[in-house]
Amino acid sequence: MTGGAGYIGSHMTKRLAGLGHRVIVLDNLSTGHRVAARFGELVVVDLCDRAAIAEVFDQNPIDAVLHFAGSSLVGESISEPGKYYRNNVCSTLNLLDVMRESGVQNIVFSSTAAIFGDPQYIPIDEAHPKQPINPYGASKLMVERVLEDYAASYGLNAVSLRYFNACGADPDGELGESHDPETHLIPLILQAASGRRESVSVFGSDYETSDGTCVRDYIHVVDLCHAHELALDRTMDGRLRGFNAVNLGNGDGYSVREVLEVARDVVAKDHLRFRVVDDDRRAGDPATLVADARYAERLLGWRPEYTGLESMIQDAWVWEKKGAGVADSSVG
Repeated sequence: MTGGAGYIGSHMTKRLAGLGHRVIVLDNLSTGHRVAARFGELVVVDLCDRAAIAEVFDQNPIDAVLHFAGSSLVGESISEPGKYYRNNVCSTLNLLDVMRESGVQNIVFSSTAAIFGDPQYIPIDEAHPKQPINPYGASKLMVERVLEDYAASYGLNAVSLRYFNACGADPDGELGESHDPETHLIPLILQAASGRRESVSVFGSDYETSDGTCVRDYIHVVDLCHAHELALDRTMDGRLRGFNAVNLGNGDGYSVREVLEVARDVVAKDHLRFRVVDDDRRAGDPATLVADARYAERLLGWRPEYTGLESMIQDAWVWEKKGAGVADSSVG
């Protein structure tokens, strides 16, 4: 597994280890955390180093690859596009070529809804035009095209899973989001509640939505991991061949204001609150991004279990309290 020391990858490592799989984690720890990879066997490797990847494959029996590694900050991709094409495209080519040389035919790829760009219709299905508006989305779309071409020419079996807004944390409280810098709305809100941040900003309140703020489709990290497990199983047993791409989301959207209200209720149980600051729109933020995930159910047999925002935020709040040293005052 690449990127197994990061947010989603670490949750997937724990899930697979719990199912009895041996998981080898390849991560350069540039954004991941060594402790988060503890459920697998960590090998500190940069995917830009093809020889180092080949050494790992030479020394270990590998049946399939889950590819989470990559750079993922939209703003940074605009200011540093070269970094994104190197880390997301060139490194994936290295990985795929080593897989070919080692006879490994199965891969599940962590993609993104950013490949679609500004939505032409909602909800967004797999047939939606793909017109990314930043280098991050463009680099992920390039990887999808590479996977499709490798499948056609070399017999690769690849499933690309396009996330919408990942959120939540391990229900056991052992793993969660630990980004630096943090850019995701829910952890930003919870950091403001725990005292690790002064406030949380609302970027724009004049969108054409029910309350004027952006609407997004949130999906619990546990549900994402379940989708990866199903995709892995179906490539390994031959039910999925060639290249397949799937959108992952709940199919329901929540506005920024709605997320704030649910979060207020969650942190209020610990007698805490947070400050909200209204700010200008950010460039490139579509009003609404919601997935049509029906194809995921047909292809993978996947359906999200966490459909309520409160449970997603509650799990993330347990993790945030742990990291911030906030005592649990919700009892008594």
